[in-house]
Amino acid sequence: MTDNYKEITEQDDYIEQAGRIVRDRSIEAGRDMTYHVTTFGCQMNARDSEKLTGILEACGYVYEEEESLADFVIYNTCTIRDNADQKLYGHLGSLVNIKKRRSDMIIAVCGCLPQEKSAFEKIKNSYSFVDLIFGTHNLFDFPRLLVKVLTRENTKGKGHLVSEIWDGTDRIVEDIPVKRNYSFKSGVNIMFGCNNFCSYCIVPYVRGRERSRESADIISEIRSLAADGVVEVMLLGQNVNSYGKGLDENISFAQLLKQVEKIEGIKRIRFMTSHPKDLSDELIDVMASSEKICKHIHLPLQSGSTKLLRSMNRQYTKEQYIELALKIREKITDIAITTDLIIGYPGESEDDIEDTLDVIEKVRFDGAFTFIYSKRSGTPAASMPDQIPEEVAKKRFARVLDKVQQMSCEMAAKNEGRVLDVLVEDINRQDPGLVTGRLSNNLTVHFPGDPSLIGRIVPVKLTECKGFYYIGE
Repeated sequence: MTDNYKEITEQDDYIEQAGRIVRDRSIEAGRDMTYHVTTFGCQMNARDSEKLTGILEACGYVYEEEESLADFVIYNTCTIRDNADQKLYGHLGSLVNIKKRRSDMIIAVCGCLPQEKSAFEKIKNSYSFVDLIFGTHNLFDFPRLLVKVLTRENTKGKGHLVSEIWDGTDRIVEDIPVKRNYSFKSGVNIMFGCNNFCSYCIVPYVRGRERSRESADIISEIRSLAADGVVEVMLLGQNVNSYGKGLDENISFAQLLKQVEKIEGIKRIRFMTSHPKDLSDELIDVMASSEKICKHIHLPLQSGSTKLLRSMNRQYTKEQYIELALKIREKITDIAITTDLIIGYPGESEDDIEDTLDVIEKVRFDGAFTFIYSKRSGTPAASMPDQIPEEVAKKRFARVLDKVQQMSCEMAAKNEGRVLDVLVEDINRQDPGLVTGRLSNNLTVHFPGDPSLIGRIVPVKLTECKGFYYIGE
Protein backbone atom coordinates (compact mmCIF):
# COMPACT_ATOMS: atom_id res chain seq x y z
CA MET A 1 0.00 0.00 0.00
CA THR A 2 1.54 3.34 -1.04
CA ASP A 3 1.76 6.22 1.44
CA ASN A 4 -0.57 8.28 -0.77
CA TYR A 5 -3.20 5.51 -0.92
CA LYS A 6 -3.01 5.01 2.85
CA GLU A 7 -3.31 8.75 3.51
CA ILE A 8 -6.28 9.20 1.17
CA THR A 9 -8.01 6.15 2.67
CA GLU A 10 -7.58 7.60 6.16
CA GLN A 11 -8.84 11.02 5.07
CA ASP A 12 -11.85 9.39 3.37
CA ASP A 13 -12.66 7.76 6.71
CA TYR A 14 -12.50 11.14 8.44
CA ILE A 15 -14.73 12.69 5.75
CA GLU A 16 -17.26 9.92 6.46
CA GLN A 17 -17.06 10.59 10.22
CA ALA A 18 -17.46 14.34 9.72
CA GLY A 19 -20.32 13.68 7.32
CA ARG A 20 -22.25 11.74 9.97
CA ILE A 21 -21.79 14.56 12.51
CA VAL A 22 -22.82 17.23 9.98
CA ARG A 23 -25.85 15.15 8.92
CA ASP A 24 -26.98 14.74 12.55
CA ARG A 25 -26.65 18.48 13.18
CA SER A 26 -28.59 19.25 10.01
CA ILE A 27 -31.44 17.00 11.17
CA GLU A 28 -31.39 18.60 14.61
CA ALA A 29 -31.43 22.12 13.14
CA GLY A 30 -33.98 21.28 10.44
CA ARG A 31 -31.75 22.79 7.75
CA ASP A 32 -28.44 22.27 5.95
CA MET A 33 -25.20 23.05 7.76
CA THR A 34 -23.46 25.83 5.81
CA TYR A 35 -19.90 27.00 5.15
CA HIS A 36 -18.11 30.06 3.80
CA VAL A 37 -14.50 30.14 2.57
CA THR A 38 -12.68 33.48 2.21
CA THR A 39 -9.41 33.39 0.27
CA PHE A 40 -6.56 35.89 0.45
CA GLY A 41 -3.53 35.85 -1.84
CA CYS A 42 -2.26 34.09 -4.91
CA GLN A 43 -3.50 31.45 -7.35
CA MET A 44 -1.90 28.79 -5.15
CA ASN A 45 -4.16 29.88 -2.30
CA ALA A 46 -7.16 29.93 -4.61
CA ARG A 47 -6.43 26.34 -5.61
CA ASP A 48 -6.01 25.35 -1.95
CA SER A 49 -9.43 26.88 -1.22
CA GLU A 50 -10.99 24.73 -3.94
CA LYS A 51 -9.64 21.72 -2.03
CA LEU A 52 -10.99 23.00 1.29
CA THR A 53 -14.36 23.58 -0.38
CA GLY A 54 -14.31 20.10 -1.90
CA ILE A 55 -13.69 18.54 1.51
CA LEU A 56 -16.43 20.60 3.21
CA GLU A 57 -19.00 19.69 0.57
CA ALA A 58 -17.95 16.03 0.74
CA CYS A 59 -18.78 16.26 4.46
CA GLY A 60 -22.26 17.61 3.69
CA TYR A 61 -21.80 21.34 4.17
CA VAL A 62 -23.62 23.68 1.76
CA TYR A 63 -22.19 27.02 0.58
CA GLU A 64 -23.43 30.23 2.25
CA GLU A 65 -22.56 33.50 0.52
CA GLU A 66 -22.70 35.62 3.69
CA GLU A 67 -19.91 34.63 6.06
CA SER A 68 -21.71 35.95 9.15
CA LEU A 69 -24.57 33.49 8.53
CA ALA A 70 -22.44 30.40 7.92
CA ASP A 71 -22.02 27.58 10.44
CA PHE A 72 -18.40 27.02 9.42
CA VAL A 73 -16.25 29.99 8.39
CA ILE A 74 -12.71 29.40 7.16
CA TYR A 75 -10.11 31.99 6.17
CA ASN A 76 -7.35 30.78 3.84
CA THR A 77 -4.66 33.37 4.43
CA CYS A 78 -1.75 35.08 2.72
CA THR A 79 1.22 36.75 4.41
CA ILE A 80 3.21 38.13 1.48
CA ARG A 81 2.43 41.72 2.59
CA ASP A 82 1.16 43.36 5.75
CA ASN A 83 -2.15 44.43 4.21
CA ALA A 84 -3.04 40.74 3.75
CA ASP A 85 -2.52 40.21 7.49
CA GLN A 86 -4.68 43.22 8.32
CA LYS A 87 -7.51 41.99 6.09
CA LEU A 88 -7.68 38.78 8.08
CA TYR A 89 -7.69 40.59 11.42
CA GLY A 90 -10.46 42.86 10.14
CA HIS A 91 -12.60 39.87 9.16
CA LEU A 92 -11.99 38.16 12.50
CA GLY A 93 -12.85 41.34 14.37
CA SER A 94 -16.20 41.55 12.57
CA LEU A 95 -17.13 38.08 13.87
CA VAL A 96 -16.45 38.67 17.60
CA ASN A 97 -20.00 39.60 18.55
CA ILE A 98 -21.55 37.13 16.12
CA LYS A 99 -19.55 34.32 17.73
CA LYS A 100 -20.77 35.40 21.16
CA ARG A 101 -24.38 35.08 19.98
CA ARG A 102 -23.74 31.88 18.02
CA SER A 103 -21.39 29.72 20.07
CA ASP A 104 -22.03 26.83 17.67
CA MET A 105 -20.37 28.75 14.78
CA ILE A 106 -16.97 27.27 13.89
CA ILE A 107 -14.22 29.66 12.78
CA ALA A 108 -11.01 28.37 11.19
CA VAL A 109 -7.82 30.08 9.98
CA CYS A 110 -5.40 28.27 7.69
CA GLY A 111 -2.80 28.93 4.98
CA CYS A 112 0.40 30.96 5.00
CA LEU A 113 -0.20 33.41 7.85
CA PRO A 114 -0.36 30.84 10.70
CA GLN A 115 2.96 29.36 9.49
CA GLU A 116 4.57 32.58 10.76
CA LYS A 117 5.13 32.03 14.48
CA SER A 118 4.32 35.58 15.62
CA ALA A 119 1.11 35.61 13.56
CA PHE A 120 0.09 32.21 14.93
CA GLU A 121 0.57 33.46 18.50
CA LYS A 122 -1.43 36.61 17.74
CA ILE A 123 -4.37 34.65 16.34
CA LYS A 124 -4.30 32.20 19.25
CA ASN A 125 -4.04 34.87 21.95
CA SER A 126 -5.90 37.89 20.53
CA TYR A 127 -8.64 35.98 18.73
CA SER A 128 -9.25 33.17 21.20
CA PHE A 129 -12.71 32.50 19.71
CA VAL A 130 -11.04 30.94 16.64
CA ASP A 131 -11.70 27.19 16.81
CA LEU A 132 -9.21 25.74 14.34
CA ILE A 133 -5.78 26.86 13.10
CA PHE A 134 -3.60 24.98 10.62
CA GLY A 135 -0.98 25.82 8.00
CA THR A 136 0.03 25.16 4.42
CA HIS A 137 1.83 21.86 4.96
CA ASN A 138 -1.09 19.86 6.39
CA LEU A 139 -3.98 21.08 4.25
CA PHE A 140 -4.57 17.49 3.11
CA ASP A 141 -5.16 16.65 6.81
CA PHE A 142 -8.19 18.98 6.99
CA PRO A 143 -10.75 16.10 7.24
CA ARG A 144 -9.07 14.78 10.42
CA LEU A 145 -8.82 18.30 11.88
CA LEU A 146 -12.45 18.90 10.99
CA VAL A 147 -13.55 15.80 12.93
CA LYS A 148 -11.37 16.91 15.83
CA VAL A 149 -12.96 20.35 16.02
CA LEU A 150 -16.49 19.03 15.50
CA THR A 151 -16.18 16.54 18.32
CA ARG A 152 -14.56 19.09 20.67
CA GLU A 153 -16.93 21.89 19.76
CA ASN A 154 -18.63 22.08 23.15
CA THR A 155 -15.43 21.88 25.20
CA LYS A 156 -15.14 24.90 27.48
CA GLY A 157 -12.20 27.28 27.79
CA LYS A 158 -8.86 26.83 26.05
CA GLY A 159 -9.61 23.23 25.16
CA HIS A 160 -11.93 24.65 22.52
CA LEU A 161 -8.98 25.46 20.25
CA VAL A 162 -7.58 22.94 17.79
CA SER A 163 -4.27 24.04 16.26
CA GLU A 164 -1.67 22.10 14.28
CA ILE A 165 1.15 23.91 12.48
CA TRP A 166 3.85 21.83 10.80
CA ASP A 167 7.31 23.37 10.39
CA GLY A 168 7.71 21.73 6.99
CA THR A 169 6.97 18.65 4.92
CA ASP A 170 8.27 16.68 1.96
CA ARG A 171 4.88 15.07 1.35
CA ILE A 172 2.56 15.51 -1.62
CA VAL A 173 -0.86 13.93 -1.17
CA GLU A 174 -2.85 13.33 -4.35
CA ASP A 175 -6.60 12.93 -4.98
CA ILE A 176 -7.90 15.45 -2.45
CA PRO A 177 -11.58 16.33 -3.10
CA VAL A 178 -11.89 19.57 -5.09
CA LYS A 179 -14.81 21.92 -5.80
CA ARG A 180 -13.74 24.07 -8.75
CA ASN A 181 -14.78 27.70 -8.97
CA TYR A 182 -15.24 27.32 -12.75
CA SER A 183 -16.45 24.30 -14.69
CA PHE A 184 -14.36 25.15 -17.76
CA LYS A 185 -10.98 26.16 -16.29
CA SER A 186 -8.84 25.00 -13.41
CA GLY A 187 -5.56 25.52 -11.64
CA VAL A 188 -3.27 22.51 -11.35
CA ASN A 189 -0.45 22.39 -8.81
CA ILE A 190 2.71 21.04 -10.43
CA MET A 191 4.98 21.83 -7.48
CA PHE A 192 4.96 23.32 -4.00
CA GLY A 193 7.37 25.51 -2.06
CA CYS A 194 10.33 27.65 -3.06
CA ASN A 195 14.12 27.42 -2.75
CA ASN A 196 15.04 30.94 -3.88
CA PHE A 197 15.02 32.85 -0.57
CA CYS A 198 14.67 36.35 -1.99
CA SER A 199 15.67 38.70 0.83
CA TYR A 200 12.23 40.32 1.14
CA CYS A 201 10.07 37.22 0.76
CA ILE A 202 8.41 35.08 3.43
CA VAL A 203 7.21 32.37 1.01
CA PRO A 204 10.05 29.81 1.48
CA TYR A 205 9.50 30.03 5.24
CA VAL A 206 5.73 29.45 5.09
CA ARG A 207 5.44 27.23 1.98
CA GLY A 208 8.59 25.18 2.56
CA ARG A 209 11.17 23.80 0.15
CA GLU A 210 10.45 22.94 -3.49
CA ARG A 211 8.60 19.69 -4.09
CA SER A 212 7.60 18.68 -7.62
CA ARG A 213 4.71 16.35 -8.38
CA GLU A 214 5.32 13.31 -10.57
CA SER A 215 4.47 14.16 -14.18
CA ALA A 216 2.21 11.09 -14.46
CA ASP A 217 0.06 12.39 -11.59
CA ILE A 218 -0.16 15.85 -13.19
CA ILE A 219 -1.10 14.46 -16.60
CA SER A 220 -3.67 12.11 -15.05
CA GLU A 221 -5.28 15.02 -13.20
CA ILE A 222 -5.43 17.18 -16.33
CA ARG A 223 -6.91 14.33 -18.39
CA SER A 224 -9.65 13.97 -15.76
CA LEU A 225 -10.27 17.73 -15.86
CA ALA A 226 -10.52 17.67 -19.67
CA ALA A 227 -13.00 14.78 -19.48
CA ASP A 228 -15.04 16.92 -17.07
CA GLY A 229 -15.25 19.85 -19.52
CA VAL A 230 -12.19 21.89 -18.60
CA VAL A 231 -10.69 23.68 -21.62
CA GLU A 232 -8.07 25.85 -19.87
CA VAL A 233 -5.55 24.84 -17.21
CA MET A 234 -3.13 27.00 -15.26
CA LEU A 235 -0.05 25.15 -14.05
CA LEU A 236 0.85 26.50 -10.63
CA GLY A 237 4.12 26.75 -8.72
CA GLN A 238 6.12 29.38 -6.86
CA ASN A 239 8.73 28.97 -9.62
CA VAL A 240 7.53 26.67 -12.40
CA ASN A 241 10.95 26.90 -14.12
CA SER A 242 12.34 24.74 -11.31
CA TYR A 243 9.85 21.96 -12.00
CA GLY A 244 11.38 18.49 -12.07
CA LYS A 245 14.33 19.11 -9.77
CA GLY A 246 14.49 16.35 -7.16
CA LEU A 247 12.28 13.92 -9.08
CA ASP A 248 13.57 10.48 -10.05
CA GLU A 249 12.40 11.11 -13.62
CA ASN A 250 14.47 13.39 -15.86
CA ILE A 251 11.98 16.06 -16.90
CA SER A 252 11.99 19.85 -17.33
CA PHE A 253 9.08 22.28 -17.19
CA ALA A 254 9.22 22.69 -20.98
CA GLN A 255 8.96 18.91 -21.41
CA LEU A 256 5.99 18.81 -19.05
CA LEU A 257 4.27 21.48 -21.15
CA LYS A 258 4.75 19.31 -24.25
CA GLN A 259 2.96 16.45 -22.48
CA VAL A 260 0.08 18.70 -21.41
CA GLU A 261 -0.26 19.97 -24.99
CA LYS A 262 -1.10 16.46 -26.19
CA ILE A 263 -4.15 16.11 -23.92
CA GLU A 264 -7.32 16.13 -25.99
CA GLY A 265 -9.89 18.70 -24.91
CA ILE A 266 -7.40 21.15 -23.38
CA LYS A 267 -7.36 24.24 -25.58
CA ARG A 268 -5.45 26.71 -23.44
CA ILE A 269 -2.46 26.31 -21.12
CA ARG A 270 -1.29 29.00 -18.72
CA PHE A 271 1.34 28.93 -15.98
CA MET A 272 2.38 31.01 -13.01
CA THR A 273 5.07 32.04 -12.01
CA SER A 274 8.42 32.11 -13.87
CA HIS A 275 11.63 33.25 -12.17
CA PRO A 276 13.86 35.11 -14.67
CA LYS A 277 17.05 33.48 -13.37
CA ASP A 278 16.28 30.06 -14.86
CA LEU A 279 13.83 30.63 -17.71
CA SER A 280 15.32 28.43 -20.44
CA ASP A 281 15.60 28.81 -24.20
CA GLU A 282 13.85 25.42 -24.34
CA LEU A 283 10.80 26.92 -22.64
CA ILE A 284 10.76 29.93 -24.97
CA ASP A 285 10.95 27.62 -28.02
CA VAL A 286 8.12 25.42 -26.73
CA MET A 287 5.93 28.49 -26.14
CA ALA A 288 6.77 29.90 -29.58
CA SER A 289 5.77 26.70 -31.38
CA SER A 290 2.65 25.93 -29.35
CA GLU A 291 -0.94 26.58 -30.41
CA LYS A 292 -2.24 25.95 -26.88
CA ILE A 293 0.13 27.80 -24.56
CA CYS A 294 -1.29 31.26 -23.96
CA LYS A 295 0.55 34.33 -25.21
CA HIS A 296 1.30 35.58 -21.72
CA ILE A 297 4.19 35.22 -19.33
CA HIS A 298 4.45 36.67 -15.84
CA LEU A 299 8.11 37.48 -15.27
CA PRO A 300 8.68 39.25 -11.94
CA LEU A 301 11.34 41.97 -12.16
CA GLN A 302 10.97 43.43 -8.62
CA SER A 303 13.52 46.19 -9.36
CA GLY A 304 15.37 47.56 -12.36
CA SER A 305 18.44 48.27 -10.25
CA THR A 306 21.22 45.68 -10.35
CA LYS A 307 22.35 46.93 -6.94
CA LEU A 308 18.94 46.22 -5.41
CA LEU A 309 18.53 42.96 -7.31
CA ARG A 310 21.78 41.77 -5.74
CA SER A 311 20.51 42.80 -2.30
CA MET A 312 17.21 41.02 -3.01
CA ASN A 313 19.10 37.82 -3.94
CA ARG A 314 17.32 37.71 -7.30
CA GLN A 315 20.39 36.25 -9.13
CA TYR A 316 20.16 38.31 -12.33
CA THR A 317 21.11 41.85 -13.36
CA LYS A 318 19.12 44.61 -14.99
CA GLU A 319 20.84 43.91 -18.30
CA GLN A 320 20.22 40.16 -18.12
CA TYR A 321 16.52 40.74 -17.46
CA ILE A 322 16.15 43.13 -20.40
CA GLU A 323 17.99 40.73 -22.69
CA LEU A 324 15.70 37.85 -21.64
CA ALA A 325 12.49 39.86 -22.02
CA LEU A 326 13.44 41.14 -25.48
CA LYS A 327 14.39 37.61 -26.55
CA ILE A 328 10.92 36.44 -25.49
CA ARG A 329 9.27 39.28 -27.43
CA GLU A 330 11.37 38.48 -30.51
CA LYS A 331 10.61 34.76 -30.54
CA ILE A 332 6.95 34.68 -29.41
CA THR A 333 4.51 36.62 -31.56
CA ASP A 334 2.02 38.81 -29.66
CA ILE A 335 3.40 37.79 -26.25
CA ALA A 336 2.21 39.83 -23.26
CA ILE A 337 4.79 40.24 -20.51
CA THR A 338 3.59 41.20 -17.06
CA THR A 339 5.70 41.69 -13.96
CA ASP A 340 5.93 42.48 -10.24
CA LEU A 341 7.64 45.63 -8.93
CA ILE A 342 8.63 46.49 -5.37
CA ILE A 343 9.07 50.17 -4.51
CA GLY A 344 10.69 51.38 -1.28
CA TYR A 345 13.01 48.41 -0.76
CA PRO A 346 15.73 49.12 1.87
CA GLY A 347 18.62 51.16 0.46
CA GLU A 348 16.66 52.28 -2.60
CA SER A 349 17.82 55.57 -4.15
CA GLU A 350 16.44 57.88 -6.83
CA ASP A 351 18.93 56.34 -9.27
CA ASP A 352 17.45 52.91 -8.54
CA ILE A 353 13.98 54.21 -9.41
CA GLU A 354 15.35 55.63 -12.66
CA ASP A 355 16.75 52.17 -13.45
CA THR A 356 13.32 50.65 -12.89
CA LEU A 357 11.66 53.24 -15.11
CA ASP A 358 14.28 52.50 -17.76
CA VAL A 359 13.44 48.77 -17.74
CA ILE A 360 9.73 49.55 -18.00
CA GLU A 361 10.46 51.70 -21.06
CA LYS A 362 12.71 49.13 -22.75
CA VAL A 363 10.63 45.99 -22.04
CA ARG A 364 7.27 47.76 -22.46
CA PHE A 365 5.36 45.70 -19.92
CA ASP A 366 1.76 44.84 -20.71
CA GLY A 367 0.93 45.06 -17.01
CA ALA A 368 2.58 45.17 -13.61
CA PHE A 369 1.59 44.46 -10.03
CA THR A 370 3.31 47.34 -8.27
CA PHE A 371 3.71 47.30 -4.48
CA ILE A 372 5.30 49.35 -1.75
CA TYR A 373 7.81 47.17 0.11
CA SER A 374 6.25 45.44 3.11
CA LYS A 375 8.60 44.38 5.91
CA ARG A 376 8.19 40.68 6.72
CA SER A 377 9.50 39.54 10.09
CA GLY A 378 12.18 36.86 9.78
CA THR A 379 13.38 37.84 6.31
CA PRO A 380 16.87 39.36 5.78
CA ALA A 381 15.43 42.60 4.33
CA ALA A 382 13.45 43.30 7.52
CA SER A 383 16.66 44.00 9.46
CA MET A 384 18.54 45.85 6.70
CA PRO A 385 19.66 49.45 7.30
CA ASP A 386 18.32 52.37 5.26
CA GLN A 387 14.65 51.45 5.48
CA ILE A 388 12.77 53.89 3.21
CA PRO A 389 10.33 56.34 4.89
CA GLU A 390 6.73 55.71 3.91
CA GLU A 391 6.17 59.18 2.42
CA VAL A 392 9.24 58.77 0.16
CA ALA A 393 8.12 55.29 -0.95
CA LYS A 394 4.63 56.58 -1.78
CA LYS A 395 5.98 59.35 -4.04
CA ARG A 396 8.25 56.92 -5.87
CA PHE A 397 5.41 54.42 -6.14
CA ALA A 398 3.21 57.04 -7.84
CA ARG A 399 5.93 57.78 -10.43
CA VAL A 400 6.46 54.12 -11.26
CA LEU A 401 2.73 53.39 -11.35
CA ASP A 402 2.14 56.25 -13.80
CA LYS A 403 4.82 54.87 -16.10
CA VAL A 404 3.47 51.31 -15.87
CA GLN A 405 -0.06 52.44 -16.65
CA GLN A 406 1.08 54.55 -19.59
CA MET A 407 3.02 51.63 -21.05
CA SER A 408 0.23 49.12 -20.43
CA CYS A 409 -2.28 51.35 -22.22
CA GLU A 410 0.04 51.78 -25.21
CA MET A 411 0.60 48.01 -25.49
CA ALA A 412 -3.10 47.21 -25.18
CA ALA A 413 -4.06 49.81 -27.80
CA LYS A 414 -2.13 47.87 -30.44
CA ASN A 415 -4.87 45.21 -30.46
CA GLU A 416 -7.77 47.60 -31.05
CA GLY A 417 -9.71 46.59 -34.15
CA ARG A 418 -8.36 43.03 -34.25
CA VAL A 419 -10.44 39.87 -34.04
CA LEU A 420 -9.07 37.57 -31.32
CA ASP A 421 -10.30 34.49 -29.48
CA VAL A 422 -11.86 35.05 -26.04
CA LEU A 423 -12.67 32.44 -23.39
CA VAL A 424 -15.99 33.63 -21.95
CA GLU A 425 -15.88 33.40 -18.16
CA ASP A 426 -18.93 35.10 -16.70
CA ILE A 427 -21.83 37.52 -17.01
CA ASN A 428 -20.55 41.09 -16.62
CA ARG A 429 -21.09 42.32 -13.06
CA GLN A 430 -22.10 45.85 -14.07
CA ASP A 431 -24.20 45.06 -17.15
CA PRO A 432 -26.05 41.71 -17.41
CA GLY A 433 -26.35 42.26 -21.16
CA LEU A 434 -22.59 41.78 -21.47
CA VAL A 435 -20.33 38.80 -20.91
CA THR A 436 -16.72 38.96 -19.74
CA GLY A 437 -13.83 36.85 -20.97
CA ARG A 438 -10.07 36.71 -21.39
CA LEU A 439 -7.78 36.85 -24.36
CA SER A 440 -4.80 34.54 -24.67
CA ASN A 441 -2.66 37.47 -23.43
CA ASN A 442 -4.80 37.53 -20.23
CA LEU A 443 -6.47 40.90 -20.87
CA THR A 444 -10.20 41.20 -20.24
CA VAL A 445 -12.89 41.77 -22.86
CA HIS A 446 -16.53 42.78 -22.29
CA PHE A 447 -19.00 42.25 -25.13
CA PRO A 448 -22.73 41.58 -25.71
CA GLY A 449 -23.71 37.99 -24.99
CA ASP A 450 -25.71 35.61 -22.85
CA PRO A 451 -24.98 32.76 -20.38
CA SER A 452 -24.88 30.17 -23.19
CA LEU A 453 -21.44 31.55 -24.17
CA ILE A 454 -19.84 30.89 -20.76
CA GLY A 455 -17.04 28.37 -21.06
CA ARG A 456 -16.75 28.74 -24.84
CA ILE A 457 -13.87 30.23 -26.83
CA VAL A 458 -15.33 32.65 -29.37
CA PRO A 459 -13.85 35.17 -31.86
CA VAL A 460 -14.43 38.77 -30.77
CA LYS A 461 -13.65 42.03 -32.53
CA LEU A 462 -11.91 44.41 -30.09
CA THR A 463 -13.74 47.60 -30.98
CA GLU A 464 -12.44 49.86 -28.23
CA CYS A 465 -9.43 49.72 -25.90
CA LYS A 466 -10.13 51.09 -22.43
CA GLY A 467 -6.54 50.88 -21.23
CA PHE A 468 -6.68 47.69 -19.16
CA TYR A 469 -9.62 46.02 -20.90
CA TYR A 470 -11.51 46.04 -24.18
CA ILE A 471 -15.07 46.51 -25.35
CA GLY A 472 -15.79 44.03 -28.13
CA GLU A 473 -18.42 42.54 -30.40
